[in-house]
Amino acid sequence: MNSREKLVVCLVIPSLQAGGMERVMSQLATFFTQVPGTVVHLILYGITREIFYQVPGNVIIHKPSFVFNNKWRTFYTFKTLFFLRRKIKEIRPHTCLSFGEFWNNFFLLSIIGLRCRVYISDRSQPDKSLGRFHELLRHLLYPGAAGLIFQTAKAKEIYLTKNIGRNIAVIGNPMRNIDHGTAKIERQKNVIMVGRLINTKHQDQLIEMFAKVNNPEWNLLIVGYDHLKQLHLDRLKKLAKDLNIEQSVIFTGKQDKIDEIYLKSSIFAFTSSSEGFPNVIGEAMSAGLPVISYDCVAGPSEMIVDGYNGYLIPLFNKTRFESKLALLMKDDELREKLGANARESIKRFSQEKICKDYYDFIIHGI
Repeated sequence: MNSREKLVVCLVIPSLQAGGMERVMSQLATFFTQVPGTVVHLILYGITREIFYQVPGNVIIHKPSFVFNNKWRTFYTFKTLFFLRRKIKEIRPHTCLSFGEFWNNFFLLSIIGLRCRVYISDRSQPDKSLGRFHELLRHLLYPGAAGLIFQTAKAKEIYLTKNIGRNIAVIGNPMRNIDHGTAKIERQKNVIMVGRLINTKHQDQLIEMFAKVNNPEWNLLIVGYDHLKQLHLDRLKKLAKDLNIEQSVIFTGKQDKIDEIYLKSSIFAFTSSSEGFPNVIGEAMSAGLPVISYDCVAGPSEMIVDGYNGYLIPLFNKTRFESKLALLMKDDELREKLGANARESIKRFSQEKICKDYYDFIIHGI
């Protein structure tokens, strides 16, 4: 590539719906467009192709012109494969970055035989099995990628045992600086959890623990929406009613302006059992909140130092989780101390640093 030639980067993801990996992809797209001489293409090829997170106007977005019809799933699956292949041949990118554990196999299948440098990032719990078929595809397709990106050292350790790639980088997620500026924060007595209403987030456990703490001065805010057709909202509302705390549990639904909610809350509680690298923990820490989280296989322990900026709770140890929640709810000074430590410690995942690490790896392989 000569000095006058534009460097073409292609980002590939099913959609930009409200989710962790989607937020990161939108942040990367924004950062890459600011690098001189870089042209950014974004391919959205999932069933809905929703755009919740906005990207700059100079990002060139590609979506299939057809509507995916599940009644003819096989036909439209192949049609999507050919759409991806045609777009990559048309764009002719210098490098591609694909997100999503199932979707990465799909993208790699679509470009078999093309001279295309692809970097792959799996975003889920690293020891999660995708099933025999997709695990086989990983072993067949991932070695052909130019590099693999994992969010945690634990994920890298697990994948090295699978022998599916050696050019591996560990890069966390970019965390936005959620700042109150010069204004004084008026914290409210709110415990907040942010996450889609799906089985692995276990919002029901949090509601039950909040009820047991039984501190009527506090509210529990659950930010998120029904996803994956699991339809938990009505069940969770009924649970709160059955526990006689329906007035204290507030379901906000999907929020595109979450910063104000973080800044007005006092504690972040996270009961997820399966994560890659949970953005919401980093965002809460950036907003100065102490965090209580289950210590699932990977993710929370990359950010939380137990007793310093929050608490890591052994998975499903509800008794310990409840005790730490009660402790923080009654101790103003402890919340302030842990929250200040959280805001400072999360700076190592600053948006500028992490996005640059991504850029350097997918462009230079380092």
